[in-house]
Amino acid sequence: MTIAPLISPFFDPATNTITYLVTDPQTRQAAVIDPVLDLDMAAGVVSTESADQLLAFAESQGARIVLALETHAHADHLTAAAYVKAETGAAVGIGEHIGKVQAIFAPVLGLTDLRPDGADFDHLFEDGAHIALGALDIEVLHVPGHTPADVAYKIGDAVFTGDTVFMPGFGTARCDFPGGDARQLYRSIRRLLALPETTRLFCGHDYKSATRGEYRWESTVAAQRAHNLHVHDGVDEDSFVAQRQTRDAALPAPRLLLPSIQVNIRAGKLPAQALAGVRHLRLPLRVAEQDGWPDTACAPAG
Repeated sequence: MTIAPLISPFFDPATNTITYLVTDPQTRQAAVIDPVLDLDMAAGVVSTESADQLLAFAESQGARIVLALETHAHADHLTAAAYVKAETGAAVGIGEHIGKVQAIFAPVLGLTDLRPDGADFDHLFEDGAHIALGALDIEVLHVPGHTPADVAYKIGDAVFTGDTVFMPGFGTARCDFPGGDARQLYRSIRRLLALPETTRLFCGHDYKSATRGEYRWESTVAAQRAHNLHVHDGVDEDSFVAQRQTRDAALPAPRLLLPSIQVNIRAGKLPAQALAGVRHLRLPLRVAEQDGWPDTACAPAG
């Protein structure tokens, strides 16, 4: 008899992220999927309130967190994986292609000290890998398109899709980040939608929709195939790519893109403390009109 995982969602209204605590009911071993580190960007302050609420809930349920799983290097929130690891000893895992994402962003962000090829993570999962969580089996599915390194985690009849596919009324993830590919995303989604129709799909974000006033995060393969705004049955690859690229061209950059990426490709590790205990993130700056801009504009006078 297949054991059903216990699934507890935690919605973060600041970033519209859903973190999941998945627990084996027999051994009480648990995994956290996509934990959130709170960031007040204007004040330059990070805090652990969201992660602490999750950890307190796990303790109240007698759950022992042994894994912190990332579906990808998020561009809209900082991961609390490193904090979860420090508090629980959990191993941090992500898809094996995270090195491709690091190679894209490290030069842009000037991260000369970055450990390459995902060396800050404890586990780099290949497509089809199986991970034991107590008596539960976690299968890793490589689902590129949003980024080259996205993975989904299949646990029993539940699949945690990250940013690959959202609730049916909202559609699918954007593909305009460096390394994103709408054709890959279409094929990744069709792979998920080839699972049994009763398979439950748990998305990584929700933004409501034009026809829904409350947040939701659980659907089924059948519901997605019938009603997904962008990729329901009958939408072919070329049509999806055309509509996805048109939509992406009008989207602004995520508000927390630059701080998120440089922390998340390090498995959630923050920069080292500098003077007065302050840590510094990098902010790349491009001048809109380069011609004629003096290179010495910030040089000291005299």
